[in-house]
Amino acid sequence: MFKKVMVHARRGIKLIILFMIAIFLIIGAVAFLYKPTYSVYINGEQVGYTANKSELQYKINEYVDHGDGTNENIAFVQVNDLPEYKLCLLKRNIVTNDDEIYNKVTEQGIPYYRYYAILEDQEEKFYVSSFEKAENVINTLKEKNSENVDKISIVEKYETGIKDLVETEEVVSKLYVEKKKEIKVAQNTSTKASGYVNTATTTSGGKASIGISLIRPISGTITSRFGARSSIRSSAHTGLDISAPTGTAVKVAASGTVTFAGWKGSYGNMIVVSHGNGVQTYYAHCSKLYASVGQSVTQGETIAAVGSTGNSTGPHLHLEVRINGVAYNPQNYVY
Repeated sequence: MFKKVMVHARRGIKLIILFMIAIFLIIGAVAFLYKPTYSVYINGEQVGYTANKSELQYKINEYVDHGDGTNENIAFVQVNDLPEYKLCLLKRNIVTNDDEIYNKVTEQGIPYYRYYAILEDQEEKFYVSSFEKAENVINTLKEKNSENVDKISIVEKYETGIKDLVETEEVVSKLYVEKKKEIKVAQNTSTKASGYVNTATTTSGGKASIGISLIRPISGTITSRFGARSSIRSSAHTGLDISAPTGTAVKVAASGTVTFAGWKGSYGNMIVVSHGNGVQTYYAHCSKLYASVGQSVTQGETIAAVGSTGNSTGPHLHLEVRINGVAYNPQNYVY
């Protein structure tokens, strides 16, 4: 009986060994004849093969993020149909076609150009290639004491076609308006401050619950977003800039109590309203302030007027939302 068991065991071992040898031979034959690769599809249609999916996709991502490098004003490229990849075994004599796949992706791309519009009274007048050039236009007009400097503003634009771009000197020469000497116009007059305000540059990228609903203080174009950096600031932007003509009524975003009103350095004329539970809203660069410290205000009530006081490149409202002194992105709650 024992001998029979041993005989059957040896036969079983031989079969297992033969089976494993056969498997190794099959694997070796497949590896010799085929290579692992990716079949590439665009909009459901097979367009070729790539041996390096990561390298091809990185090249495509660079194109989407920066364009093909032919124009420095390209902000990004819209591509509706990005490739899909499926792993497969490909005969070794079949050649991959990464360049052809890349060309098929890029030929459908729609480039979006970034440039900056110089506005006068909210009307687009000229276009420049960078924010620095647009900023230089306003600073030069301020230095020249141009009559219309408070009416000049900047808007970042993204479009599929780029406008005719003009150099800074030409824009300044065409926008400059000599101030009438017989007329004295008070610019950026300050208001005596009262109350306390926290202007620390502490910010948070998250969204905290504030327990109240905010309304838009003004209607206008957003010209600088939360967290943006600029040569006119020493740190990241702690609020949101909304462009509007000087004198536009600024409405309080929610009911509360005024805890600061007056001049605050680079903020210019500013009002701070506390809404309870550590929530505050800031309204800065105002030309006029209509509320005072200790005053209770109701949501929608006019508390100030748009201006360009303090560190400002044109008439706009600087809006901040702070919770326990930390600045949060106002666009999490309004706009």
